[in-house]
Amino acid sequence: CRLGEGGEEGIEDIITKMQDDKTGGVPIRTVKSFLSKIPSVVTGTDIVQWFMKNLAIEDPGEAIHLGSLVAAQGYIFPISDHVLTLKDDGTFYRFQAPYFWPSNCWEPENTDYAIYLCKRTMQNKARLELADYEAENLARLQRAFARKWEFIFMQAEAQVKIDRKKDKTERKILDSQERAFWDVHRPVPGCVNTTEMDIRKCRRMKNPQKVKKSVYGVTEESQSQSPVHIPAQPIRKTTKEDIRKQIAFLTTQIDRHRLKMSKVAESKEPSQQRVKRWGFSIDEVLKDQVGRDQFLRFLESEFSSENLRFWLAVQDLKKQPLQDVATRVEEIWQEFLAPGAQSAINLDSHSYEKTSQNVKDPGRYTYEDAQEHIYKLMKSDSYTRFLRSNAYQDLLQAKKKREKGTSRLLQRLTSC
Repeated sequence: CRLGEGGEEGIEDIITKMQDDKTGGVPIRTVKSFLSKIPSVVTGTDIVQWFMKNLAIEDPGEAIHLGSLVAAQGYIFPISDHVLTLKDDGTFYRFQAPYFWPSNCWEPENTDYAIYLCKRTMQNKARLELADYEAENLARLQRAFARKWEFIFMQAEAQVKIDRKKDKTERKILDSQERAFWDVHRPVPGCVNTTEMDIRKCRRMKNPQKVKKSVYGVTEESQSQSPVHIPAQPIRKTTKEDIRKQIAFLTTQIDRHRLKMSKVAESKEPSQQRVKRWGFSIDEVLKDQVGRDQFLRFLESEFSSENLRFWLAVQDLKKQPLQDVATRVEEIWQEFLAPGAQSAINLDSHSYEKTSQNVKDPGRYTYEDAQEHIYKLMKSDSYTRFLRSNAYQDLLQAKKKREKGTSRLLQRLTSC
């Protein structure tokens, strides 16, 4: 799949090469765990090291950055998390089946998503249980497709019967690949949606006959594609300029859709279930765009928003192109940590000293220690006050009242 008109090597060529044992691909293995085996996985560290060795990348941070952009498109995914990013550690990842690659121009409909969620409820396995947001989506879709729900149920039931005939290991891999596909197209609340990509529009214009209207529709073209096997393809040497172009393209697309998602989030009122989830932990607030906005408004009302703004700035720093990192590190220092800083944060002496040393050799993780310190401060202080605040409690109560009012109105209408 080509990224634009310049003829540069595509991400899919790189992913293919990563899985080719004959040309020194990433070691894909089955890992033994307690009472079970985890098939066909690689570690985040394996991926980072392969990028550095084969793509002429010298900085590990740059390799992590590229890997996270690739993961955001769904080409690789963590097997135990819905958040599509790359970590340089022992986290297990799998490669997505070519059947689900963006170049196949997938444009899944809500009916496809309904079939998928309905199928999950039939499989009755702990690893396939619906998350809260998925259960909410299923209920919403069931109401929306009330007239055709029997058809959707029958489709899901038929697929489950077919799936049960497959080998257990193969089924486990395919389940995770299918889940990862929907993590891209129907992401966890607060995650960036990267599905409306120019890369697919380009592909559609060049190959209009390859557009599929249903993820689960069986067509002649889809039958010819294996969801597991990856054919070997000739790979030319990747230059640093190729990598820079790919990173720039993917970063632009991610930023564009992060902005679009933010605008959509601002226009919608969060559900009661979503607001309740913020009360589980500070992580639930920080990973939800609407939750972060509400938390920030609360802190601004108390004139203490600098900690959260610093935390968000450091998160953003980790996604910056390498050539912009040093400048951004200096900007964060001047805003939050320099003597007389306009939005000074409170660090202990150890964290401040370590951060001061890190700034001399700026990188994406210069403020990691300071960010961790600020995170703990927010968790133990401002987060607990946020949960007790009128702002948070009003969101909970207002939603309850509206739902009760809607219920009463429906009762009156049905009794007329």
